[in-house]
Amino acid sequence: MKIRELMELAPVIPVLVIDHVEQAVPLAQALVNGGLRVLEVTLRTPAALDAMQAMSSVEGAIIGVGTALNADDLKRAKDHGAQFAVSPGFTPELGKAAEDLALPLLPGVANSADIMRALDSGLSELKFFPASQAGGPAMLKALGGPFVDVVFCPTGGINAASAPDYLALNNVLCVGGSWVAPASAVKAGKWDEITELAKASLALKAS
Repeated sequence: MKIRELMELAPVIPVLVIDHVEQAVPLAQALVNGGLRVLEVTLRTPAALDAMQAMSSVEGAIIGVGTALNADDLKRAKDHGAQFAVSPGFTPELGKAAEDLALPLLPGVANSADIMRALDSGLSELKFFPASQAGGPAMLKALGGPFVDVVFCPTGGINAASAPDYLALNNVLCVGGSWVAPASAVKAGKWDEITELAKASLALKAS
């Protein structure tokens, strides 16, 4: 699937930090059961790659790698089942590596110059990061003026209370957030709680 198609599947892409591989499958199943199929597993723990591979077995789950910084990250992630990649920033080298691997990339941007570099590489579906620190909904609304064909997935500091302010914008297709899978709930194996949080997130998209 193309990045835009993934962004349109649900209003929230869960951003997941997985400490133990044993958590991977039940976490993915809980989120899919709640209606969130597109899952970003960040490369922030030693378990991340094996977790991606395990989660790929969950029916309906579309697994991506997050915090991808270079070509090696992309290759290792694809070898472990990643179907898309998310990066905190963008370089032409990263874009070329993703293209060579046929791995759809959602690159991070924080300002107009970042967006123009991504556009030069043919990328118009972008992650706005870190969203709350980089200007929040007001900044995204302003960026919609000069960049009419760009759509965003803002990520960073977003929660259930602030997500609707982003999702109400015409240039925002979805948001990234960790609140749908709180670390405390994952650690305690409260999968039903995570499913309910996922279900609640589906109602966040403004009409």
